[in-house]
Amino acid sequence: MIRPADTPTDTLPVTPPSPTAKPAGRAHIWRWLAWSAAGLLALTALWWSFAPRPLAVDVAPVTQGPFEQSIEEDGQLRLKARYGVAVPMAGQLQRPSLQVGDRVEKNQVLAWLAPLASSLIDPRNQSVLRQRVGRDQAALQAANARVAQLQVALEQARLQAQRTAQLAQQNFINEAALDQALGNERVAAQALEAGRAEWRAAQFSLAESQAALGQTTATAPTDAQTAATAPTAPDAQRLIPITSPISGQVIQLHLSSAGPVTAGQALLDIGDVTALEAVIDVLSSDARHIPTGAPVALSLDAHQAPLAGRVRRIEPTAFTRVSALGIEEQRVNVLVDLLPASPEGALGLGDGFRVEARIVLSRVDQALRVPSAALVRDGKDWRVWVIHNGRAQSRQVLLKDRNAEFGVIEPGSVKAGERVVLYPAPLKENQRVKASK
Repeated sequence: MIRPADTPTDTLPVTPPSPTAKPAGRAHIWRWLAWSAAGLLALTALWWSFAPRPLAVDVAPVTQGPFEQSIEEDGQLRLKARYGVAVPMAGQLQRPSLQVGDRVEKNQVLAWLAPLASSLIDPRNQSVLRQRVGRDQAALQAANARVAQLQVALEQARLQAQRTAQLAQQNFINEAALDQALGNERVAAQALEAGRAEWRAAQFSLAESQAALGQTTATAPTDAQTAATAPTAPDAQRLIPITSPISGQVIQLHLSSAGPVTAGQALLDIGDVTALEAVIDVLSSDARHIPTGAPVALSLDAHQAPLAGRVRRIEPTAFTRVSALGIEEQRVNVLVDLLPASPEGALGLGDGFRVEARIVLSRVDQALRVPSAALVRDGKDWRVWVIHNGRAQSRQVLLKDRNAEFGVIEPGSVKAGERVVLYPAPLKENQRVKASK
């Protein structure tokens, strides 16, 4: 085999290195740095995904301010004095012209009452009454005859007494005969008076029988009566007025139409709507803690300022009422006097209006308050979760009193201005938390 001749090395072309080309070592370093940064970012993202996050909680501040212990219940307004006007006797009531809410003055006529019309008489009773009239007429005639007879007897007694007196003056008869004659005259005079009284009694009896017979059976109305547009009013002299006992307003109208009424039947109620009180029914267990004179705030609606009142009396008798949940409750009425208010506050109030009452049992002007929702029971003690540097810390507090909104605690472990966790879920000490928006 023939081998080619070796070519001299100095005859081969040599390419010089480019000044812009990077060395192979620097490119390797840059690739390593890029992969390291990507791995670090991946590790950071993985750690952030599984790292514990702050728990979002509701918070509220601890405040210093007034604290009230109160009872909130519903009630209603009512008149302090309610006057019921009744019919004084049986009769025919004329149609009242008053309406509920009308103003009346004392002794003002409220309605008119006419006597009851006599009932119709059937033929049988009419015949009986006619017989009674005939009987009384005969009795009157007998009384007339009796009176005439007694008048004659009296005249005879007087003449006999005169003759006896003349004979006694002439001494023809003794004084005993004169005394007897004078006595007979007096007896005759008294008998005549009795006869006249019987005659008057017979007259009254006849008049009564005739009056009973005066109401006969009804007759058909005439054409003029049929064409009349309104009934004729009774004689005004026969009407009996029913007057108002006080000045006030008509609260309730029991009878609004004309018709027969009985004695004692309710006609209407009158009261002074400027003199009102509130009746609040509370649980009997709460009524024991309400002092007489306790302040009360009465609210009618959300757009009107509450009315001020004072507890006047707590009734000593309880009653049973079924609640909306079907539970029987023993409740007690608390009577509240309304304090003098502005005309705007008392405008439009009336009997039976519903009110929401807030009865204040006690009040502290400056108390350290925490929201009731932040208190957590810990055996016999109470705790709150305070947020400090973004972490929840449990602190024991001494609870003095509480209501539906706040609890009063002793100063010490918690200060005013610190934030506490509301409705705390199971938390751990120094757990990271954040206030929810």
